[in-house]
Amino acid sequence: MSAPATAALRDIQRPIQAELAGVADELHRIVAADFPRIAEISSHLLRAKGKLFRPTVLLLSHQATGGRDPRAVTLAATVELIHLATLVHDDSVDHSALRRGMPTVNALFSHQTAVIMGDYLYSRAIIELVRLDDLEPLRILSRVTNEMTVGEMRQLEAHDRLAFSEADYDLLIRAKTASLLSGACEVGALHAAPAEREALRRFGFYVGMAFQIADDLLDYTQTEAVTGKPCGLDLKEHKVTLPLIAALAGGELGREGRRRVETLMATPEPPDEMVQGVIRSVEAAGGLRYAQRRAQGLARQAEAELDAVAPSAARDALRDTIAYAVERDS
Repeated sequence: MSAPATAALRDIQRPIQAELAGVADELHRIVAADFPRIAEISSHLLRAKGKLFRPTVLLLSHQATGGRDPRAVTLAATVELIHLATLVHDDSVDHSALRRGMPTVNALFSHQTAVIMGDYLYSRAIIELVRLDDLEPLRILSRVTNEMTVGEMRQLEAHDRLAFSEADYDLLIRAKTASLLSGACEVGALHAAPAEREALRRFGFYVGMAFQIADDLLDYTQTEAVTGKPCGLDLKEHKVTLPLIAALAGGELGREGRRRVETLMATPEPPDEMVQGVIRSVEAAGGLRYAQRRAQGLARQAEAELDAVAPSAARDALRDTIAYAVERDS
């Protein structure tokens, strides 16, 4: 099965441009608050909003399965709010200063404010789902939110960084990333035949797994100017992702390379030159190549799931999201 050609996200989003404009309007409506500080932070977050990838796969799944429900726009907005809430909490837990090239809520205000703001965004999403008076999307997205929370706790509990295995990593990214993308695709296809709905749920899962592996690779390969966060930030924060796991497990890292990793993990604030040394060692040991192959394998599994969906422009756009997830540079 041939890999789909890489497409720009703006081209992928062309079949749903009007709906995505509606998502942006819905986000402003849902998070509106009379309390001045919440309004201020909401405005900051929406200015820094991302590329709406999760609303994109939800709306394309809806369109690809013949959906015509106007509530899909609101559902897409709630999925983005859940994603935004996790980012606010993640940044606070990690003490991150930048997100998408802009100051994080915890850096701009405080960690306490970030925790409360994340809770506010979650609660607004749930209120909106309840307002729709449809138990099924509420059931899916509340389960997803719980899975994501467990994933965060799983990461915090990983005390022995160098013993963190590929199986541990898979459990983590399944919860933190793949669960929401899978849920978004399933919610978009709620009206569809059971076989289509299940195929799109699995499609979202495989895309989500590949997306997170590609994201972790960017930390090794791209600059702050491209990603909006410093290169090697995961290593600075002592996060073990697939490239390092593969390098440690493959035996090609060598005694000197492993010593570099151990020294970095024992250093509270590793300097840039130490981080770059580990990045070079991981690359030389084949860690980046292994992670790339893993992402490409998941991409092929995602593509196969689309065979259950009838041909359409929306299905073609979903296929293009696979390449975007794996090949993007930011």
